[in-house]
Amino acid sequence: MKNSGQLLWDKAKTIIPGGNQLLSKRCEMFLPGLWPAYYKKANGCEIWDLDGNKYVDFAQMGVGSSVLGYCDPDVNRAVKSAIDEGSMTTLNSYEEVELAELMLGLHPWASMVRYSKTGGEACAIATRIARAASGKDKIAFCGYHGWHDWYISSNLSDNANLDGQLLPGLEPKGVPRGLKGTALPFNYNDIESLDQIIKDHGDQIGVIYMEPQRGNEPKDSFLQKVRARADKINAVLIFDEVTSGFRINPSGIHMKYGVEPDMAIFGKAIGNGYPISIIIGKKEIMDSAQSTFISSTFWTERIGFVAAKTTINKFLDLKVHDYLTDYGNKINEGWIGLSKEANISIAVSGIPPLTHIDFKCYDPAAAQTYYTQEMLKKGYLLGASVYTTYAYSDDIISSFIEESLPVFQQLSKLIETQSISNELLFEKKHSGFKRLT
Repeated sequence: MKNSGQLLWDKAKTIIPGGNQLLSKRCEMFLPGLWPAYYKKANGCEIWDLDGNKYVDFAQMGVGSSVLGYCDPDVNRAVKSAIDEGSMTTLNSYEEVELAELMLGLHPWASMVRYSKTGGEACAIATRIARAASGKDKIAFCGYHGWHDWYISSNLSDNANLDGQLLPGLEPKGVPRGLKGTALPFNYNDIESLDQIIKDHGDQIGVIYMEPQRGNEPKDSFLQKVRARADKINAVLIFDEVTSGFRINPSGIHMKYGVEPDMAIFGKAIGNGYPISIIIGKKEIMDSAQSTFISSTFWTERIGFVAAKTTINKFLDLKVHDYLTDYGNKINEGWIGLSKEANISIAVSGIPPLTHIDFKCYDPAAAQTYYTQEMLKKGYLLGASVYTTYAYSDDIISSFIEESLPVFQQLSKLIETQSISNELLFEKKHSGFKRLT
């Protein structure tokens, strides 16, 4: 018998293409047929589904947006006050300027700011500004940078170009074929792959676009070498920190490595669940926004500015990044201990505040699905990745690891007999982009 969330999800797929607005929240990415799908309320790190079941969120914490926890009282209080005083008017919100000053104070290399509401559109804005500044069309990129045409156009040249960046199976249908060859992928920690692009297209590359760190740390001065290549060919270097920003330090992760980009993009963690994204950059680059048209009504809406200002200040006051890192390390240590005790081979990767587990067995997707399925029974939402949150505690993490032990032990037996699929109540999770019917 399907739960209420799954019944509604089945209906949603018939009237909303893909079922919802975000691939990362599709039920099929976690536990087909069983995932609760919808929530009634949330608080801290807990979520209640449509049937009143309570879960501790060890999955995405709002896809990494709720860094302080769900319904943080300080952020909500500030947002409610902004709503009561008027969230949208003919005049501008003064918090827009205050937030800009706060961000520039944390990033001394930058001198100007633009805003939007989502990470993907912030990446598109940065792309437009950088192309305007450089006067050149082609982009060398590394990592995941959203759904817009400039990025997905990479798969017009080779429909597997983006497979190694984050998500396999992205079709470039609907993207103008005239963009073919304008977005060129290189690999992280592989400076030779960028050098090859520069050798083939150097005088046409106006932008080098990358995540300064998502999983592995940079090696052999990789970021410094990328910075040097950008300077040599007069390209705008953009660091996409939509995911990494404000997790391991109270600014951008690039500050840890001492490499200054020309532009940087932030999202997710900065608004604690309220929509806001920020593009910062050097004046000579950012001023190019005035020579092209970049404008939208709801980029001026007040709630995002207020939420971000409150979230960032609280982040600084409480040193939230230390907790996020500590909790991530505890989860990693717990998983590694479980794997040894149950004799299961796993790999743990990612920065501690966004940690990821991979099962090394004959069917990794089935193994992950089984782990998710069994932990759901125990009251945990779980995927392959965990965004840590300030709302966790040592006791919550200890309980999660303890309750994972019997699941690991049973999974070990299923791996040995290659019979995981026999214990799945529905199909195994999807691992890439797939059309839903």
